[in-house]
Parts: sequence; C-alpha cells; structure tokens
Amino acid sequence: MSQYWSKIVHSLTPYVPGEQPKANDLIKLNTNENPYPPSPKALFAIEEATNSTLRLYPDPNSDILKQSIANYYNLTTEQVFVGNGSDEVLAHIFQALFKHDKPLLFPDISYSFYPVYCGLYNINYKTIPLNDVFEMSIESYNQDNGGIIFPNPNAPTGIALSLASIKTLLERNKHSVVVIDEAYIDFGGESAVNLIKQFPNLLVVQTMSKSRSLAGLRVGFAMGHADLIQGLTRIKDSFNSYPLDNLAMLGATAAIEDKTYFKNTCQKVMLTRQKLNQDLEQLGFRVLPSSANFVFVTHPEHQAADLAAALREQAIIVRHFTTPRINDFLRISIGTDAECAQLSKSLTTIISNR
Repeated sequence: MSQYWSKIVHSLTPYVPGEQPKANDLIKLNTNENPYPPSPKALFAIEEATNSTLRLYPDPNSDILKQSIANYYNLTTEQVFVGNGSDEVLAHIFQALFKHDKPLLFPDISYSFYPVYCGLYNINYKTIPLNDVFEMSIESYNQDNGGIIFPNPNAPTGIALSLASIKTLLERNKHSVVVIDEAYIDFGGESAVNLIKQFPNLLVVQTMSKSRSLAGLRVGFAMGHADLIQGLTRIKDSFNSYPLDNLAMLGATAAIEDKTYFKNTCQKVMLTRQKLNQDLEQLGFRVLPSSANFVFVTHPEHQAADLAAALREQAIIVRHFTTPRINDFLRISIGTDAECAQLSKSLTTIISNR
C-alpha cells in the first residue's frame, strides 16, 4: 500500500525508540526512565483532575504549567513554551528555527532524533565529530551555521559540557540559535537557563520524563527569549492548539512544585550511579564520566552485543547501539540500588564464564 504514501515518506529513516517489553519480570535499564515513582503530589493532582471536566478542552496555553515553570526558573511565562513531550517541542523547534540555507550543526554522536527531524523537515545539517574521549570541542563549531543543537549532558555518552564552554559558544554564535537539550541536566549537570537573559539566541529544552518520573505523561518545555517562544507558538497553533491534556498539565505542575521530592530522587539516582560506576570499573569496564541517569560503558575483552544478549538471558535489558564509533558500548540506565546490584552480579557471572 506504499503507493499511496507521500513522496517524503519513502526517504525517511525513522527514529527507533528503546524497547518497551511486555513482560513484567525484567530489569529494564534501556530507556533511561526514572526508577522511582512520580511525586505523590503529582499523582494526587492527576487523581483529583480525573472527573467530569474531562469532557472539556484543556487550556490551549497551559497557563498554570507555564507559570509554575516560570516561577521555578525565575522567568516570565512569555519565556516558556510547553508541549507533548520534549520530542514534540524539538520538532517545533526544527520547523520554527532551523530551516535556513546554512547547515544546522550538532555532534556526530548525539540524540538520534536530530537527523530524523532534519529529514522530515528538509533541513540541511552537518555533524561535528566528538573528540577521542567523546567530548564536544566548541572550537569545531566556529563556522557558518543555521543553528546549533546538542544535548547537555550528551546522549548517549552522558558527558556534560561546562557552563563556561556554553557561554563561549553562545558569544561566538550570536547570529544563529543555539538550542541546548537538557533532558538529563538534573542528574549532575549545570543548566544554561540562567544565561537566557544574557543571550536572546539561546533556547533551553527540558522534559518531565526523566528527573520528575513522568515519562508516561508526555510533558516537555522550552525556555528562551519571548521572540523564540512566539515562533514556537505559531508552529504549535498551526499544528495542534491543545498538545497537553488537563491531567498532564496539573500533574506536571504539581511535580514542578514538589521540590523536596524532586531533589531527593535525583540524589538517590546519582548515588546509585556512583556505586554502579565503581562496580563496573572493578569488572574492567571503561566508564565514561556521566552527569545523566545512565552510564556509557565498554569492555576491552567483551563485545557489547554479546554482553547485551547475555544480560537479556538473565532478564536484564540494556541499550546497545550499532552506530559507528560507539558500536562496542552499552548504555545502561540507572535503576534502583537492588536492580543495579543485580546487574553487577550478572555481569560478574557473564565475564567470569567467558
């Protein structure tokens, strides 16, 4: 039936998300979900909103959520944009801000949705190689461009770019938009949000999926100069004026406002990551320095694909990428202490038997 497809559909290479298995008896460490549940206040807000008012359309501007985000980050609501997950927010960014004659720049090892969006929206792009230790070199971005985007911390490497380097990058690219995708920033990185007032070309994207445990709710947001936000809003209102439902808005708002729960769960993840790093290094793994809720590792004596398959036989799922340069690495999400202990135990057995 592909004869009925639009021409562009044939040329697309769609994004492949991490596996969402149907079985419940697996230790799932492949999609960077938070091992802890959402804030109880978020769950209560969702429960309270589950009533007859669902017959009504939600607020198309999501004012209550925008105000909560603005208060948290010391911004105005005109500097905040919200959408149905950060992937939708990114999609609007690519359409609104990156369709220029000069190429969009992003790292060669990065979030694999970026080239997908470029293909979907016919955006010219150029990848900039990470260095030999998988770090971004901002000197490589000193060239004509129609925009720059990168995750910070990077995905899938987990390595964060310093705020000083980001500031230098912004100062050198005042005539194009710089988008920083901060999906994992709350696990040890330093957000660039405070630079928004200084740089009108900066847009910061975050998500409620990781540090606030709401991946199933689909809420993402962008923060930047009001002119950038207005451009995104024009795209949104030409696509879907109601991207967030009432449950998502109220649940996300409660999660933003529950600062104590948020800080506690982030700290738990970071402590577990530290212990897992030690365990993996003792097993001979090279562990890249991570500021995210995952680690990126390789073993000098064991192929990543073989280790991933062996772990699956023991009911543990991790992510293996076949992309050049990183095809012998595993990305392992940080689970609970018990889950990561079981991972270390299983890897010990696998490695000792080979």
